[in-house]
Amino acid sequence: MESLQPSSTQYRPTHMREVKWSPSEKNIARRVFEAALQREFDAITQEVKQMAQRIKTPSDLWALEDYLTQSRKEIDRKFDYRYSVLPIVFAQLITDGRITHEELRGLAEDKLGYVRLASESRARKSE
Repeated sequence: MESLQPSSTQYRPTHMREVKWSPSEKNIARRVFEAALQREFDAITQEVKQMAQRIKTPSDLWALEDYLTQSRKEIDRKFDYRYSVLPIVFAQLITDGRITHEELRGLAEDKLGYVRLASESRARKSE
């Protein structure tokens, strides 16, 4: 059985734009992407509810607005469903704890290889 844990020792990527996505891989990718996006929205919703309960002054209200604006910008930056960048998006979502390698089961090794390389790189940068 293939390992879904990060390991780039055997993987030699081609250019990401050259990678082809099968219909079943597109279905898996869409499902994983949408689940991660929903988790992100759920976390933001929970934080907004907590912030709203603490509103006592106008500045608290504007802090809530600032949080929502920043959250929207972060989502727009992080969640990009173009196939040419999707493995990098998945690597970021793994690093952020929004998805796991296991959720990507069913993607071909070329895509998993990109995800492994990018998530290993991100992990090294955060050390």
